[in-house]
Amino acid sequence: MEEYIPVTLWIAGRGYRIRIKSQDEAAVRLAAKIADERITELRTSFAGKDDQDFIAMCLLMYATDQVTESNELNPVQKELVKQMTEKIERVL
Repeated sequence: MEEYIPVTLWIAGRGYRIRIKSQDEAAVRLAAKIADERITELRTSFAGKDDQDFIAMCLLMYATDQVTESNELNPVQKELVKQMTEKIERVL
């Protein structure tokens, strides 16, 4: 039986309490961080919108990435590769 843990993720200034597999915690937190960063970027580019608009735009960007870049790494995978590369470089 898989163990699920409760976590609170902060996106666009709001906390979302969810239950996830313990082994997925790092990836889920990274995904939330990337989404929050995209929303922040959108806020600076499109002033005057509300958070729901930014969240919808972020979701659309993510969905578009999944459809158009099927052979490329998604943002979470890119960040994980970057972190692993940095660790390897520190060891070398």
